[in-house]
Amino acid sequence: MASLIFISQKPLLKSFGQLRNLSSLAPALIHSRTSFLCNKRYSFSTTSVKRLASVSDQVDPRLLAERPRDDTDVVIVGGGPSGLSAAIKIKQLANAEGKEVRVVVIEKGPEIGAHILSGCVLEPRALDELIPDWKDRGAPLNQPVLKDDIRLLFRKSSVPLPHPPSLNNKKNFIVSLSNVVKWLGEQANELDVEIYAGFSASEVLYDEDGSVRGIATNDIGLDKNFKPKKQFERGMEFCAKITLFAEGCHGSLTKTLMRKFNLRDGKQPQTYGIGIKEVWEVDPSKHVQGLVLHTLGWPLDYRTYGGSFLYTMENNIVTTGFVVALDYQNPYLHPYKEFQRWKHHPSIKKFFEGGKCISYGARALNEGGYQSIPKLVFPGGALIGDTAGFLNVAKIKGTHTAMKSGILAGEAAYNAIVNSEQTTGPITLTSYEKSIQESWLWKELYAVRNVRPSFNSSLGMWGGITYAGVDALFLKGRVPWTFKHHADYAALKPASECKPIEYPKPDGKISFDLLENLSRSGTNHTENQPVHLRVRDPKLPVERNLKIFGGPEQRFCPAGVYEFVDDEAKPGQKRLQINSQNCVHCKTCDIKDVSQNIDWVTPEGGNGPRYVLT
Repeated sequence: MASLIFISQKPLLKSFGQLRNLSSLAPALIHSRTSFLCNKRYSFSTTSVKRLASVSDQVDPRLLAERPRDDTDVVIVGGGPSGLSAAIKIKQLANAEGKEVRVVVIEKGPEIGAHILSGCVLEPRALDELIPDWKDRGAPLNQPVLKDDIRLLFRKSSVPLPHPPSLNNKKNFIVSLSNVVKWLGEQANELDVEIYAGFSASEVLYDEDGSVRGIATNDIGLDKNFKPKKQFERGMEFCAKITLFAEGCHGSLTKTLMRKFNLRDGKQPQTYGIGIKEVWEVDPSKHVQGLVLHTLGWPLDYRTYGGSFLYTMENNIVTTGFVVALDYQNPYLHPYKEFQRWKHHPSIKKFFEGGKCISYGARALNEGGYQSIPKLVFPGGALIGDTAGFLNVAKIKGTHTAMKSGILAGEAAYNAIVNSEQTTGPITLTSYEKSIQESWLWKELYAVRNVRPSFNSSLGMWGGITYAGVDALFLKGRVPWTFKHHADYAALKPASECKPIEYPKPDGKISFDLLENLSRSGTNHTENQPVHLRVRDPKLPVERNLKIFGGPEQRFCPAGVYEFVDDEAKPGQKRLQINSQNCVHCKTCDIKDVSQNIDWVTPEGGNGPRYVLT
């Protein structure tokens, strides 16, 4: 019989010290907990508290204490591109008409932008609509794309590929999305959007009629057994007329909304990729400014969808990364090590020689596109941005579509609050879903809907390249068929049917040990808190995942969170150790776990990575 899972509170990487006081991180953007609780607009709620775990029959009365409650017009969960775009649009409309509409943004990162990671070549179409004078306002879009290149890699050589129209990056910009989001936060702050960073939304609140009435943040100061520590504080309730969920890919609250409101009924399964990224400061003599390079092929086999990006910015900065679709079949595949191996290709290595890696991170991304977009609205709220899945895989871009969804949701929310004749009952933003379907966003995703699933045939990459090329040049999505997706976790084959993959050791110059790179992500979690990676059945990781599939969780995680180690209590057996301190919040485990046995939930606010230039 398998042993119980052991949860490690000790980090694998070196300690980053205590988290700084949140109010000192970005005074213009962050309200400290103390000042917020002194705000006269909050009241107290008598909502009962349900604990996920208890170590005794007697519940500590502090867990049942009244939760502070704040009533507002709109609460937005997530301070990324879509959430901030929605907040800005609402306040722009309200200020233009002299209306008072209060907007609150809840962001789990320690500061705006700290949890943001992307390629990122930004198409400024949505930004032009939202803030037409963004150049005058100092938006950090400094490096226009000057050259596009797409190459098919073989083990020691490469060939150029025809350039599809969707990847024409003329008039686009190579940016750090984390810096762009910080700037968007500043624009929102100037419009009096209230941004509370360092607060994790951990629970959806419902009215008696089943509609969404807001969210609650998690309790602060619980130990790993869910017992209150000395510094314990109850979470906050944020109640609103409309709640917009902008959690990013595979949001933890969005998962619960999908089930409660059957938002995926009649839709294709979402399919995902894991994107792993590094930021380099390179030798000036090897820096080709304004270059956008994408590759397919080696080191992945033709059956595995994925590829790389390399973008050169100003100041000798290069952002590079590797994406592997999470419907890969071989459980021995290690996405992080594929990335490290890729950097040693003769046509790639030259960019990094003599340079220095300065930042690292990872995140999952939605690749399903048009046919995987769920129903977007429900009584009291809506889904926006990447949590709904608006990424355009054919363009390798999703920021412009995420922002557009936020703009349209903001317009719908404002009109529903200010101009609607409805005075009772929950608000359903039907107009938002309709406006999405009438927008350029919808037309864009519909046109490329068959590109990603075309790689799922028996021809793999070769079939996908062929179909995508024909579709881009001739069909342009104007066909009567729509290809289907499959659930990523179900694609994994038993280890006995697959060949182990041998990866070269990192050289410490071009390629790196995972934990060395993890130290560049700024990741830190408060020790002795409830583990935010919840395993439903503790027997399955060893009895099924390890015995049948070779323990794939110790490879698909880009942060070294999961490892199978000897069970000291049961010689000859293994146990799963979860190093939750290392988690970069990519949520790959929640997606790819072959037993669908892991739930990623939010840790204490302000925990996780602190990304730089990502």
